[in-house]
Amino acid sequence: MSVLAADLRALHVPGQPVVLPNAWDAASARAIEAAGFPAVATASAAIAPVLGYADHEGTPPEEMFAAVARIVRAVDVPVSADLEHGYGIPPEELVARVAETGAVGCNLEDTDPSTGQLVEVEQHADYLAAIREAAAYLVVNARTDVAVPADAGRDLIDEVINRCRRYHQAGADCVFPIFADHTVIREIVQAVGAPVAVLSRPGWPSLAELASRGVARISFGPGLYRASQALLDRMLTKVRGGADPYDS
Repeated sequence: MSVLAADLRALHVPGQPVVLPNAWDAASARAIEAAGFPAVATASAAIAPVLGYADHEGTPPEEMFAAVARIVRAVDVPVSADLEHGYGIPPEELVARVAETGAVGCNLEDTDPSTGQLVEVEQHADYLAAIREAAAYLVVNARTDVAVPADAGRDLIDEVINRCRRYHQAGADCVFPIFADHTVIREIVQAVGAPVAVLSRPGWPSLAELASRGVARISFGPGLYRASQALLDRMLTKVRGGADPYDS
């Protein structure tokens, strides 16, 4: 496990980012590995509907951990698990349950799903520090949910930079300003001084352009899952209308 964790950590290189198309089950994880990607990340917003639940910790923890374990068993590359806000599980227990799945990395976000609000920065930093103390090997990607649109004012940009810095100081390997517009990513990267992850979404710059802005990790969240579902919807519409679903 420690070897896989070291491999995953080493992939986070600013300017030469690891690209992680997110998986939602064993089949999608195998496809990602077969396509040549060096690691797999899960997406809770994709796993949740597959299991019949809502996102934002609507999935019972035991079912989410079981889904992660199935993905880990399906591939030989390192797996990073999206664990949302941690499901209210104490740090040592959370680390133990991650270890049972075989995953060597995790995403932890700073929105409390019970309130829909950002938690206080020091509260989340303390949680991350406890995770790090419990598992030195674990590759922690600390997500902040501060929204930073293209026309964001200075206060919002400073807040996301402050949270990213603080989470890195607390022990996160990588920080993830998921709702920061691509136009402010370069500034965040330069100000934080730590590996930065971004979520690639429709209409965003190319992977090469994002790399040129200094990011260390690029993921797609539930994007590929949703695209696959859209394709399924189109095929079902054709079947319902008596057409050939395989005719493009």
